[in-house]
Amino acid sequence: MGSLRQLADLQGDKLIDGVLDLVKRVRPLHVSIVGGEPLVRYRELSIILPKLAEIGVEVQLVTSAVRPIPDTWKTLPNLHLAVSIDGLQPEHDRRRSPATYARILKHIAGHQVNVHCTITRPLLQRPGYLSDFCEFWSKHEGVRKIWFSLYTPQAGDESQERLTPQDRAGILAELAHLRNSFAKVEMPDRVLAGYLNPPASPTECIFAQTTECVSADLIAQITPCQFGGRPVCAECGCIASAGMASIAKYKLAGLVPVLEIFSLSKGIGGMLNRRAATDTGQSGRTPPPAFL
Repeated sequence: MGSLRQLADLQGDKLIDGVLDLVKRVRPLHVSIVGGEPLVRYRELSIILPKLAEIGVEVQLVTSAVRPIPDTWKTLPNLHLAVSIDGLQPEHDRRRSPATYARILKHIAGHQVNVHCTITRPLLQRPGYLSDFCEFWSKHEGVRKIWFSLYTPQAGDESQERLTPQDRAGILAELAHLRNSFAKVEMPDRVLAGYLNPPASPTECIFAQTTECVSADLIAQITPCQFGGRPVCAECGCIASAGMASIAKYKLAGLVPVLEIFSLSKGIGGMLNRRAATDTGQSGRTPPPAFL
């Protein structure tokens, strides 16, 4: 399989029709649109997003805010904007230019957004760095929530961004403190617990099992989860996976973990789906995922 960069990037009517057809086929409850940079297709999205609102699909759009966010999007009840920011201005601007702080502040004006930051090892070198980050973005009236993910490495990753076990333990303690210090920091106990004990593999990750990740050509599947490749699950820092991992370990009536019930339900659903496909002579597919 080639690099995702080699895949065709649909645009215009092909992108609009392709996304809407995919949503009708998969029937997700929630769609996440991530990059690259989704705003390079803002014209197509200005048609797609209202149509998704009409059929009741919630949408999270993750952007670097490198270009203006259309004013018409402010009225969409199903749209949740998340702006990806890599630390304070000096580090972020050096890493993400031209999506600089100046552009972000200009382009999110008048919108309600969630700020998302992935914590890498360089951000931990100065004490109080994350606190300064939270203080800056908490003061912006357009920021609703501040979320933190942890850097998730691929197998063989030897980069300086990779967190050590000691880093992760310190981060979790700091995040617990930050949420008590800044009202906009949303890091529930279940997420912190999930970071502490992530799923051992994608097959044990409810988030991975309930999502279908599709590339820019709307054909190629990204597996085994949204990270693709060979993610190191023991060091997973996905905020959605962490939250669901904690729920998966909860024992109903103090006896049966939610993950076991989910696995049983998924297995039965797959069996019934295959049986129905055999009866109708159609190719089977698993039940529709909760996310796309």
